Amino acid sequence: MSQPHPESDAAHGQVSPDGARARELLARTWAYRLSGVAMIPLSREELDRELRERLDELCAVLVRDPFDAAAVERIGEQVVALGHVAEDGLRRTAEVLGKGLPALPELQRADVGADRIALAVGALATGFLTANRRAVFEQQERMQLSLLKAVRDAKWHLKESETRFEEVATSSASGIAVVDLDGRLVRTNGAIGDILGRTAAELTGTSLFDLVHPDTVGMLRQAMRAAVEGGQDRLRQSQRLLRDNGDVARISLTASLLRDADGAPSHFVVVVEDGTELVLLRNELNRQALHDVLTGLPNRQFFSTHLESAVRRADPAHGVTLLHLDLDAFGMVCGSLGRRAGELLLVQVAQRLKSLLAREKAMIARLDGDEFAILVENTATTPDAATIAAAVNRRLTEPVQVDGHGLAVSASIGVALGTSPDQDPAELLRAADQALRRAKTGRRGQWELVDPSRDAADRAAHALAVGMAGAWEQGRITVRYRPVVRLADGGLAGVEAVLHWERPEGAVPHERCVALAESTGFILPLGEWLLGVAAGQVQWWRQRDGSAPPLVLALTAHQAVDADLVSRVVRALDRTGLPADRLVIGMPVGALAVPEAADNLDVLTETGVRTALEDFALGPDDLAAAREHGVGSVRVPGRLVDLPGRALAEHAVALVPALREAGIEVAVDGVATAEQAAWWRDAGADRATGPHFGPDHPAGGFPSRR
Repeated sequence: MSQPHPESDAAHGQVSPDGARARELLARTWAYRLSGVAMIPLSREELDRELRERLDELCAVLVRDPFDAAAVERIGEQVVALGHVAEDGLRRTAEVLGKGLPALPELQRADVGADRIALAVGALATGFLTANRRAVFEQQERMQLSLLKAVRDAKWHLKESETRFEEVATSSASGIAVVDLDGRLVRTNGAIGDILGRTAAELTGTSLFDLVHPDTVGMLRQAMRAAVEGGQDRLRQSQRLLRDNGDVARISLTASLLRDADGAPSHFVVVVEDGTELVLLRNELNRQALHDVLTGLPNRQFFSTHLESAVRRADPAHGVTLLHLDLDAFGMVCGSLGRRAGELLLVQVAQRLKSLLAREKAMIARLDGDEFAILVENTATTPDAATIAAAVNRRLTEPVQVDGHGLAVSASIGVALGTSPDQDPAELLRAADQALRRAKTGRRGQWELVDPSRDAADRAAHALAVGMAGAWEQGRITVRYRPVVRLADGGLAGVEAVLHWERPEGAVPHERCVALAESTGFILPLGEWLLGVAAGQVQWWRQRDGSAPPLVLALTAHQAVDADLVSRVVRALDRTGLPADRLVIGMPVGALAVPEAADNLDVLTETGVRTALEDFALGPDDLAAAREHGVGSVRVPGRLVDLPGRALAEHAVALVPALREAGIEVAVDGVATAEQAAWWRDAGADRATGPHFGPDHPAGGFPSRR
């Protein structure tokens, strides 16, 4: 379950303007929907104000830890206290808040999950039911007082009291019966007959204890006996009565002891309130809290609970198989045919998965969006994971008609095997999710089994990646400078800005830092910071020495398509004063397939920044891209630097002159030996970087050679 941040603004009662507007609109919607089905003696403005206050209280509870269900129940009771708010009012409240709460900005910012909101709606329903039941009991008590007075007066005014009883009993929607001390029904009204499916004549003379379910009749008999023997004169119980057709009616029963003129017990007045509809409503709300509304499948909360019990009871010889599915190209379906088509497709997927696994002991759940989960409790006849995954994709890729369109989707699947009752269910689900992410990498319709060693490596890498922001904020990530050397004479042709992360376990080099930041999207703010720091340093060198080598900065694929790339570069140049022609921005040649990246490269060239192509693979397509975009240089990646053989030599020798003819210089990355440097110099390359030319330096230790 996702938990709200304990320091969020909403947790301290502070709501942003957009949050306040959203709350005001939700409270008005609630008031409008509630006023249509409830009798509330308030003006519309007063009701809006009351419900806004209840909504504020509810939001405050939702963002606090731990979750206080009792506080939400009290809010439900307060709403009922506004007037006559019955089952329809509860339904409307559940609908409005169930849809409206997840959309509130402050709850989204506090990461309040759907499971917590579902718990809140359930607790709110409990408060409604508690308040309604209390109101029923109070009504019963008032009714019983009238009945008691009528029955006592009957000793002296029998005819008058019988008339009064008839008036009260006949007009009441609650079942009323006069019962003797042995439990025999002396008199009943029509309402109790309606509850039990019998006429008043059929009930008269029947034992009340024969109408109560055998499992609970002893409790009622004991309580009535205790009342006669000197206990309390009134008792209340939740009971189950047997209907004429064999069904069970869940009721609330209140029995009040009547005494004669001498004070001796004589009869009981029993009032019965049918609670079946309230129970059904509560059960339906609970079901909705645990199931996906669209597909009817269990939701994540229900699935997680079921997973825990399934792992514990699994057959030790066969275990369980957990599959985490994500539909491929689902976004394309919604984007092209509309959200409704996507929803209809999800319903079809749910039905096909249920049909496919109907013979297995399996639970299928919709976790979120287009993600599904399948848990199979294996037996000796259960197919292996590969067979199940293949069957799932084979079934899903069969075309289905959705709004007149024949659609077929594949699924990427992560598979985890549970083999021990002691296995952590949450860890099993996380491992399946991680396997799913690997299955989706650059592929579609594939499945991947959890690999413990690879999973451990991925977890370590992910932990490192998500920790980068904190390390950067604490100053543990710094900028270092890598020499760019002229191969002809060994002189300094430029300085490349790189990242360096100092950790107790060992330093993280630039290439690893970039890959980690790229995987989380942190590369955008980190790259802008790197450019700003390095540009300021190079400008300081220029001011101190009168000149400085050009600053070289290599972009990642994510940075290349950044809509704010040009703005970030211009801001850095304006802030530091570094001339645009003293900056060389390198863009991965593969990113140019995306129009946004190509536009960024062209605009940077127009601003006066010197542009280059990184990861240049010495192919004709790369050469065409370099010519088309008018870059000043290209850089061959380190993976191609040490590839031996005549084919590479001939290709390089043939390509370099073609680049030179187009006015494009050639740089080489990853040069590690003097032999490599000499070979590329002879092949016509202009510049190089790599370990052969020294390590990355902090600003104060950068070599001063020109």
